[in-house]
Amino acid sequence: MKHPSLLETLLFLLLLAASLYGFWRRFGPVLRIIRQSKKDPALALGNLPARLGVFVWEVLLQGKVIRDRPLPGIAHALVFWGFCAFGGITVAHWAQGVGLELLPRGSALAQSYRWFVAVFAMAVAVSIVGLFLRRFLVRPKWLGEKVSKESGVIALLIYALMMTYLISFAVEDGTVAGKFNWWAHTLALLIFMPLIPHTKHLHLVLSPIAVFAKRDGFSKIPPLEGDEDFGLDTGKDVTQLVALQAFSCVECGRCTEHCPAANTGKILDPKQIVLGVRSYLREFGAGAAEPLLGKYISEEAAFQCTTCGACEHQCPVGIQHLSLIVGLRRGAVNTGKWEDNYGTKLFLNLERNGNPMGFSSGERQKFIEKNELPIYDGSQEYCLWLGCMGAYDPQGRETVLALVRVLRHLGVSFGVLRKERCTGDSARRLGNDLLFQQLAEANIEQLKQSQVGKMLSICPHCVRTMEEDWKDFGASFPVEHHSLFLERMQSRLPAPRPDGKVVYHDPCYLGRYRGVYDPPRAVASRAGQLIEPPRARGRSRCCGAGGGLAFLGEETGKRVNVDRAEELVATGAQAVAAACPFCQTMFRDALAQVSPSPPKLLDIAQIAAASLE
Repeated sequence: MKHPSLLETLLFLLLLAASLYGFWRRFGPVLRIIRQSKKDPALALGNLPARLGVFVWEVLLQGKVIRDRPLPGIAHALVFWGFCAFGGITVAHWAQGVGLELLPRGSALAQSYRWFVAVFAMAVAVSIVGLFLRRFLVRPKWLGEKVSKESGVIALLIYALMMTYLISFAVEDGTVAGKFNWWAHTLALLIFMPLIPHTKHLHLVLSPIAVFAKRDGFSKIPPLEGDEDFGLDTGKDVTQLVALQAFSCVECGRCTEHCPAANTGKILDPKQIVLGVRSYLREFGAGAAEPLLGKYISEEAAFQCTTCGACEHQCPVGIQHLSLIVGLRRGAVNTGKWEDNYGTKLFLNLERNGNPMGFSSGERQKFIEKNELPIYDGSQEYCLWLGCMGAYDPQGRETVLALVRVLRHLGVSFGVLRKERCTGDSARRLGNDLLFQQLAEANIEQLKQSQVGKMLSICPHCVRTMEEDWKDFGASFPVEHHSLFLERMQSRLPAPRPDGKVVYHDPCYLGRYRGVYDPPRAVASRAGQLIEPPRARGRSRCCGAGGGLAFLGEETGKRVNVDRAEELVATGAQAVAAACPFCQTMFRDALAQVSPSPPKLLDIAQIAAASLE
């Protein structure tokens, strides 16, 4: 709009001030809650190069948004990129309201920029219509039953912004049509601004910060800070990072779509856990003494999580669900509020016997002696970590012995420890920090006394716990999962005799947690033609054992292991290959339950050892 009158300028400034006031009135309380929450060490923002890389991939390139939902993901990305391109246009538009012309039509550079933005405006208009139809007509179930009217209003405003901008190319500035179009564009902008902090579109402001500020590493469980830190018990324990992530949720439902508990009839819905924290903070504020588990978050839901990490792997706005859920478990367990018979028995078994099944250490010793496993004395190349499943579970023992046959064939020296206790994986993820510390410190001392160098393990849970969680106690032991070892040694093994088809199941703690996908597949393919289940790699469905749930009663809805076993059987494969003893245990019964003639269940170590026979 060229040469606005004094009245037009005053009206524009008045409306702009009202819009900014409306934005701040709604955004100010949110910012105050985040700032008044407990200080979080993660906000020290170390490792800047890595954070910048994640920011570029997840925010600027919209990598996570597009990855697993290409069509709606690209539509969302185009809207985001369109708004980035629109930044200069919006500033120039507001400048026109006070008589300044920042992008004169006579300038070739300004016109090139305006046409560049026009291309994005058309893309955004098409995309927003598609997203509107998807949300209000298609209505995927993971978006929730309640349809947000505000989302519809926001979509209409975005569409209006794009169309009024495109119309500006067809009308003259000084004409009535030109002025009417300018004011229509202005009003759409000014109405849009105060709606942002009132709706899920608050993520436009907060999610880039949440992505940049999130903790390093996947599913990282932060250490407790001092003797008075028991986890997330009340509002006083909510940190700035947790509050920031709670208000960043875009309610897209990606976490719900991929959560094994939510998809098998459980109460747990990761999205509702996050929104529950948000609702709690809106009602009670930062530093409240009210318990977090109760009105907005179900205790039962918090303890149905398998810690598979599918929610965090999918989240496009930087929310770290695992640290939140484990934090809630910590608050309940460390303060003595959680009462569960299975949980109590598990903790007692770990405390008294050093393993979750409650077997005496003599059973492990008998297994070692019967199979003539050498004791590690510091001279061998590897210390073979048996783990609880490898030492006590029959199928886990078969996996260990298969790996031992491979090691002996290759001439790789190894030994096992005289004593082992559980690494503390289940205690850690169920929130019992004291028990986890006792188990970890006992093992660390044993490893130091034995002067252990390189370690080899069949269990991704053990590998994760020893490599990452034990760092809280200053421990650092190089631990290799057997999938990596076997893949590296394949050329030294006899040629395989493939027979039929084999489907490989990605364990959560090997795939999403460590990004190891191809090495175990290379070993599994020795058994036959490798085929993929519908959900594989980063989208793989959990077996249901993680987070301590292998030792708790799964009483609600369909069993997670059965749900996954049905997918594996439906591929028509003659064999199911796994690379985790927990997955083996969960599928042992589930495969027989879903099929009268179930496929053969094998660990990749058994597949590798088969060529030696």
